[in-house]
Amino acid sequence: MGAITTWLAGLSGPVVYAVVGALVFCEDALFVGFVLPGETAAVLGGVLANQGHVSYWIVALVVVVAAILGDSVGYEIGHHFGDRILGIRPLRRHQKRLGDAQEMIRERGAAAVFFGRFVAFFRAVMPALAGISRMPYRRFLLFNALGAVTWGIGFTLLGYLAGQAYQKVEKQAGQIVAGVIALIVVVAVSVWAVRRHRREK
Repeated sequence: MGAITTWLAGLSGPVVYAVVGALVFCEDALFVGFVLPGETAAVLGGVLANQGHVSYWIVALVVVVAAILGDSVGYEIGHHFGDRILGIRPLRRHQKRLGDAQEMIRERGAAAVFFGRFVAFFRAVMPALAGISRMPYRRFLLFNALGAVTWGIGFTLLGYLAGQAYQKVEKQAGQIVAGVIALIVVVAVSVWAVRRHRREK
Protein backbone atom coordinates (compact mmCIF):
# COMPACT_ATOMS: atom_id res chain seq x y z
CA MET A 1 0.00 0.00 0.00
CA GLY A 2 2.92 2.32 0.66
CA ALA A 3 3.97 2.26 -3.00
CA ILE A 4 0.44 3.12 -4.13
CA THR A 5 0.22 5.97 -1.64
CA THR A 6 3.53 7.38 -2.84
CA TRP A 7 2.40 7.14 -6.45
CA LEU A 8 -0.93 8.86 -5.74
CA ALA A 9 0.79 11.57 -3.68
CA GLY A 10 2.81 12.49 -6.78
CA LEU A 11 -0.34 13.21 -8.78
CA SER A 12 -2.28 16.47 -8.88
CA GLY A 13 -5.43 16.82 -6.78
CA PRO A 14 -7.97 16.38 -9.61
CA VAL A 15 -6.16 13.26 -10.84
CA VAL A 16 -6.18 11.77 -7.32
CA TYR A 17 -9.92 12.36 -7.10
CA ALA A 18 -10.38 10.73 -10.49
CA VAL A 19 -8.29 7.66 -9.63
CA VAL A 20 -9.96 7.10 -6.25
CA GLY A 21 -13.41 7.62 -7.75
CA ALA A 22 -12.66 5.27 -10.65
CA LEU A 23 -11.50 2.48 -8.32
CA VAL A 24 -14.62 2.76 -6.16
CA PHE A 25 -16.89 2.96 -9.22
CA CYS A 26 -15.33 0.00 -11.02
CA GLU A 27 -15.48 -2.24 -7.95
CA ASP A 28 -19.27 -2.19 -8.01
CA ALA A 29 -19.87 -1.82 -11.73
CA LEU A 30 -17.22 -4.20 -13.10
CA PHE A 31 -16.23 -6.48 -10.17
CA VAL A 32 -12.77 -4.86 -9.95
CA GLY A 33 -13.03 -5.24 -6.17
CA PHE A 34 -11.49 -8.71 -6.52
CA VAL A 35 -8.21 -6.96 -7.43
CA LEU A 36 -8.28 -3.77 -5.33
CA PRO A 37 -11.19 -3.32 -2.89
CA GLY A 38 -12.92 0.06 -3.03
CA GLU A 39 -12.42 0.48 0.71
CA THR A 40 -8.65 0.51 0.07
CA ALA A 41 -9.10 3.40 -2.36
CA ALA A 42 -11.29 5.25 0.17
CA VAL A 43 -8.73 4.78 2.97
CA LEU A 44 -5.89 5.91 0.69
CA GLY A 45 -7.89 9.02 -0.22
CA GLY A 46 -8.24 9.77 3.48
CA VAL A 47 -4.52 9.27 4.09
CA LEU A 48 -3.68 11.70 1.27
CA ALA A 49 -6.17 14.21 2.70
CA ASN A 50 -4.36 13.98 6.04
CA GLN A 51 -1.08 14.70 4.25
CA GLY A 52 -2.58 17.80 2.62
CA HIS A 53 -2.55 16.51 -0.97
CA VAL A 54 -6.34 16.63 -1.34
CA SER A 55 -9.39 17.93 0.52
CA TYR A 56 -11.03 15.43 2.86
CA TRP A 57 -14.56 16.61 2.09
CA ILE A 58 -14.03 16.49 -1.66
CA VAL A 59 -12.48 13.03 -1.62
CA ALA A 60 -15.28 11.78 0.68
CA LEU A 61 -17.88 13.23 -1.71
CA VAL A 62 -16.12 11.59 -4.67
CA VAL A 63 -16.10 8.21 -2.89
CA VAL A 64 -19.80 8.44 -1.99
CA VAL A 65 -20.92 9.53 -5.48
CA ALA A 66 -18.72 6.92 -7.18
CA ALA A 67 -20.15 4.22 -4.91
CA ILE A 68 -23.75 5.19 -5.70
CA LEU A 69 -23.11 5.43 -9.46
CA GLY A 70 -21.10 2.19 -9.53
CA ASP A 71 -23.85 0.33 -7.70
CA SER A 72 -26.46 1.75 -10.09
CA VAL A 73 -24.50 0.53 -13.10
CA GLY A 74 -24.06 -2.88 -11.45
CA TYR A 75 -27.81 -3.01 -10.82
CA GLU A 76 -28.59 -2.22 -14.46
CA ILE A 77 -26.15 -4.88 -15.65
CA GLY A 78 -27.84 -7.49 -13.46
CA HIS A 79 -31.31 -6.28 -14.48
CA HIS A 80 -30.47 -6.42 -18.18
CA PHE A 81 -28.37 -9.60 -18.43
CA GLY A 82 -29.93 -11.63 -15.62
CA ASP A 83 -28.35 -14.89 -14.41
CA ARG A 84 -25.97 -14.97 -17.39
CA ILE A 85 -23.48 -12.67 -15.65
CA LEU A 86 -23.05 -15.22 -12.83
CA GLY A 87 -21.13 -17.40 -15.28
CA ILE A 88 -18.40 -14.87 -16.08
CA ARG A 89 -14.86 -15.88 -15.24
CA PRO A 90 -14.27 -13.73 -12.09
CA LEU A 91 -17.36 -15.26 -10.46
CA ARG A 92 -17.04 -18.92 -11.40
CA ARG A 93 -14.88 -19.74 -8.38
CA HIS A 94 -17.26 -18.04 -5.95
CA GLN A 95 -20.51 -19.92 -6.50
CA LYS A 96 -20.91 -20.72 -2.79
CA ARG A 97 -20.54 -17.08 -1.78
CA LEU A 98 -22.84 -15.99 -4.60
CA GLY A 99 -25.44 -18.38 -3.24
CA ASP A 100 -25.03 -16.83 0.21
CA ALA A 101 -25.47 -13.34 -1.28
CA GLN A 102 -28.61 -14.37 -3.16
CA GLU A 103 -30.00 -15.91 0.02
CA MET A 104 -29.24 -12.68 1.84
CA ILE A 105 -31.27 -10.71 -0.72
CA ARG A 106 -34.19 -13.15 -0.46
CA GLU A 107 -34.25 -12.94 3.35
CA ARG A 108 -33.42 -9.26 3.96
CA GLY A 109 -34.48 -7.60 0.72
CA ALA A 110 -33.14 -4.09 0.17
CA ALA A 111 -31.49 -4.14 3.62
CA ALA A 112 -29.03 -6.63 2.12
CA VAL A 113 -27.88 -3.88 -0.22
CA PHE A 114 -27.08 -1.65 2.77
CA PHE A 115 -25.31 -4.30 4.86
CA GLY A 116 -23.60 -5.84 1.84
CA ARG A 117 -21.78 -2.53 1.30
CA PHE A 118 -19.56 -3.34 4.31
CA VAL A 119 -18.36 -6.77 3.09
CA ALA A 120 -15.87 -6.71 0.18
CA PHE A 121 -17.27 -9.62 -1.85
CA PHE A 122 -20.92 -8.72 -1.26
CA ARG A 123 -20.18 -5.07 -2.08
CA ALA A 124 -18.96 -6.09 -5.54
CA VAL A 125 -21.83 -8.44 -6.44
CA MET A 126 -24.86 -7.25 -4.46
CA PRO A 127 -25.93 -4.50 -6.94
CA ALA A 128 -25.98 -6.96 -9.85
CA LEU A 129 -27.81 -9.56 -7.76
CA ALA A 130 -30.39 -6.94 -6.78
CA GLY A 131 -30.93 -6.23 -10.48
CA ILE A 132 -31.23 -9.94 -11.23
CA SER A 133 -33.85 -10.32 -8.49
CA ARG A 134 -35.89 -7.45 -10.05
CA MET A 135 -35.77 -5.37 -6.88
CA PRO A 136 -37.53 -2.03 -7.57
CA TYR A 137 -34.84 0.48 -8.48
CA ARG A 138 -36.13 3.25 -6.21
CA ARG A 139 -35.98 0.94 -3.21
CA PHE A 140 -32.52 -0.23 -4.24
CA LEU A 141 -31.31 3.35 -4.72
CA LEU A 142 -32.48 4.41 -1.24
CA PHE A 143 -30.63 1.66 0.60
CA ASN A 144 -27.69 1.91 -1.78
CA ALA A 145 -27.33 5.63 -1.07
CA LEU A 146 -27.61 5.14 2.70
CA GLY A 147 -24.92 2.46 2.61
CA ALA A 148 -22.67 4.49 0.30
CA VAL A 149 -22.83 7.58 2.53
CA THR A 150 -22.12 5.61 5.72
CA TRP A 151 -19.37 3.52 4.14
CA GLY A 152 -17.77 6.28 2.07
CA ILE A 153 -17.52 8.88 4.82
CA GLY A 154 -16.52 6.25 7.39
CA PHE A 155 -13.63 4.67 5.48
CA THR A 156 -12.35 8.00 4.17
CA LEU A 157 -12.40 9.35 7.74
CA LEU A 158 -10.60 6.20 8.91
CA GLY A 159 -7.80 6.89 6.43
CA TYR A 160 -7.68 10.54 7.46
CA LEU A 161 -7.44 9.79 11.19
CA ALA A 162 -4.87 7.05 10.62
CA GLY A 163 -2.79 9.15 8.22
CA GLN A 164 0.06 10.05 10.55
CA ALA A 165 -0.10 6.73 12.35
CA TYR A 166 0.06 4.98 8.98
CA GLN A 167 3.33 6.76 8.17
CA LYS A 168 4.85 5.79 11.53
CA VAL A 169 3.79 2.17 11.21
CA GLU A 170 5.16 2.04 7.68
CA LYS A 171 8.58 3.26 8.88
CA GLN A 172 8.68 0.85 11.83
CA ALA A 173 7.25 -2.16 10.01
CA GLY A 174 10.67 -3.72 9.44
CA GLN A 175 11.60 -3.42 13.11
CA ILE A 176 8.25 -4.85 14.20
CA VAL A 177 8.56 -7.85 11.88
CA ALA A 178 12.12 -8.48 13.06
CA GLY A 179 10.99 -8.31 16.69
CA VAL A 180 8.15 -10.79 16.08
CA ILE A 181 10.51 -13.20 14.32
CA ALA A 182 13.01 -12.92 17.18
CA LEU A 183 10.26 -13.61 19.72
CA ILE A 184 9.14 -16.69 17.79
CA VAL A 185 12.73 -17.98 17.67
CA VAL A 186 13.19 -17.44 21.42
CA VAL A 187 9.94 -19.25 22.23
CA ALA A 188 10.78 -22.13 19.88
CA VAL A 189 14.27 -22.55 21.38
CA SER A 190 12.84 -22.41 24.92
CA VAL A 191 10.24 -25.08 24.15
CA TRP A 192 12.89 -27.27 22.56
CA ALA A 193 15.22 -26.86 25.58
CA VAL A 194 12.44 -27.72 28.05
CA ARG A 195 11.42 -30.83 26.12
CA ARG A 196 15.02 -31.99 25.83
CA HIS A 197 15.56 -31.48 29.57
CA ARG A 198 12.47 -33.57 30.34
CA ARG A 199 13.61 -36.39 28.04
CA GLU A 200 17.01 -36.47 29.71
CA LYS A 201 15.32 -36.86 33.10
